[in-house]
Amino acid sequence: MAAKKMLLAALTSAGLLAVTACSSSTAGDDQTPKAGRLTTTTPPGGSQVDRVTWALPYGEPTTLDPAKIGDYSPQTVEANLCDTLTRMNPDFSLSPGLAQKVTWTDDRTLVLDLRSGVKFWDGSPLTPEDVIHSLERQRDPKTQALYGNYLTAVASIEATGTHQVTLRTKEYDQTLPKALSTSFGAVSQKAYSEKAGPSYGTAKGGLMCTGPFKLGSWRSGNGITLERNDAYWDTALKPKAKRVEFQFITNNNTLTSSLLSGEVDGTYELPPSSATALGKTNNGALYLGPSTQNVLLVPGNAESPAADRKLLDALSLVIDRNALIKNVFGGDATTLKSLVPPLTWRGDKAATRFDAAYAALPDVPEPDVEEAKKLVAQARPVSRPLVAAIPAGDQRGLQALTFVQASAKKIGVDIEIKQLQPTEMSSLFYDPSVRKGLDLILTFGYVTMPDPASYVAESVTPRGIFNWTGYDDPQVTQLLDQARTSSDPEASAKAYAEAQALFTPSTPTVFLATTHERMFMNKRISGAPASFAYMNMPWAAYLGGTGR
Repeated sequence: MAAKKMLLAALTSAGLLAVTACSSSTAGDDQTPKAGRLTTTTPPGGSQVDRVTWALPYGEPTTLDPAKIGDYSPQTVEANLCDTLTRMNPDFSLSPGLAQKVTWTDDRTLVLDLRSGVKFWDGSPLTPEDVIHSLERQRDPKTQALYGNYLTAVASIEATGTHQVTLRTKEYDQTLPKALSTSFGAVSQKAYSEKAGPSYGTAKGGLMCTGPFKLGSWRSGNGITLERNDAYWDTALKPKAKRVEFQFITNNNTLTSSLLSGEVDGTYELPPSSATALGKTNNGALYLGPSTQNVLLVPGNAESPAADRKLLDALSLVIDRNALIKNVFGGDATTLKSLVPPLTWRGDKAATRFDAAYAALPDVPEPDVEEAKKLVAQARPVSRPLVAAIPAGDQRGLQALTFVQASAKKIGVDIEIKQLQPTEMSSLFYDPSVRKGLDLILTFGYVTMPDPASYVAESVTPRGIFNWTGYDDPQVTQLLDQARTSSDPEASAKAYAEAQALFTPSTPTVFLATTHERMFMNKRISGAPASFAYMNMPWAAYLGGTGR
């Protein structure tokens, strides 16, 4: 194999790479969000601030244990607490983190050279044993971790030096170094997490990590406070904010008024309904950033008539995506041609090849009701309304699914909307019994790391946990495995491109849109990254005061 080694470039003083497009709106300008007006960064905040208040529109986390988080609220908080072995940048590229160098010394040996002098919040040093424990606990069934599958190719993890950990693998796996930039690669103190046991990461059990902030308090039902880690190892990224207070605000009207009044300084995932009012205020700025989020319509099980590709093609053909983007997402989205949005590979060495392959995919279809009706006639008969699920209280999801419902009615397909409670909605992604009575599920998913092949494999290979209909194309599986195990970035991208050309028109999914990240900050602070990469990077450490 070519390119046997992968070395991550040295971390720059800011860790922020080039902006992808124009700068964002600034206070005093016309701040109505405009599609295409995207930025990965915001102007730096230069001064110290005593307190920043940030909203979590998706509510209170159930845990902050890095091994168990896989949702917006917990990742927004945890990313500032537990450092990862490699660090994600706002453009989805990677830099060194707790590991100052990550090297494939051969096709089955991945060496992590750890930084010296890194300390946990309690002052104890980071050791190889902490790294090994943090990784190994994710394949312990007792942990109930979400990311243990990243260790599938790993045969052993051992300390090979005072500041070195070596992973021996069954084969080369280009996903591994990328996964180390997500919560999978977050390091917790071994002694603390073992003592806390199942309560680790909860309001009762707490955390022990090395990040720029430490967990100050967690008042269930009220808020979470982070306190600055004044002994943080990364001198280029020492926080300017002494405290960051997270509030759980799930009501859109309450969130809007709190941001307008200045009671809350900022939020990610700003709802579309709040954007109009906040886009016109002079007390802050609304930013749009590139994102890896995807909006999909997916059959819940193989037995449903909705799993028929002809019926899905009919739905795809009758949905006016441009109208959906305008009316539901306020214009803050773009059409999506396949499972993975382009930001996913933006920082990849083979980004040009990925871009060309995505551009070569068929264009998103223009609405054609008559052609859609022909496809319905050819599809498996639909003798009852199709049951489609969204989370209860999700206004954006309800609006999107109502739009789809109205579109489907034009071709004689009735859709019944079922709103599931949050715990039930979360369970359906992993529990087939919950999906049994569901024909369609509207998902707002996202790619967590710059590796399209590993994300897609979960949906289109027989082993994939999100392959709910049993989709199986041996050639696609082979190409995705080739993309994962090739040490040559160009060869990996080529294999993925070939797989993408095959699964895009055949996998039972309707690709609706990729939304932009929408973030608001009060004018008294600035510096937070504006792209969706915030989910896996210590974004609050970039915040600072503006003197306004």
